[in-house]
Amino acid sequence: MKLFVDTWGWIALANREEPEHLRAVECFERSKQSTGLVWTSNFVLDETLTLLFLRTRPTDALLFANRLMHSPFIRVETVTEERFRNSFELRTRFADKPKISFTDLTSMSIMKELDIENVLTRDAHFMHVGLGFRQLPA
Repeated sequence: MKLFVDTWGWIALANREEPEHLRAVECFERSKQSTGLVWTSNFVLDETLTLLFLRTRPTDALLFANRLMHSPFIRVETVTEERFRNSFELRTRFADKPKISFTDLTSMSIMKELDIENVLTRDAHFMHVGLGFRQLPA
């Protein structure tokens, strides 16, 4: 099972107080065992690191961030110029859905490119676009 981890997913994994923490860990571990990797993007990590340091103690945020950044199981996909343009095409296509963040559109673009259907998120926008994504935990 290929899995893309969205910002919510990283925050849920980092925060043991998050109500869905254990379910997020289960999804993460299942994917890691299945494929040996989980995917995310530099844009998602930008959001994640910002929120981690805002919401948790700096020492906890730094510990989680270091583990995340040095994990051999996490593949960080870069939003290149081409991916940015593809994401803008999605923005145009989904202009009627203005609440979808551009970061989410970049994630969707990467997921389609890499044929990843599963996303660790609580962001329903991934379901609203009709691109075949599956939100986990279900």
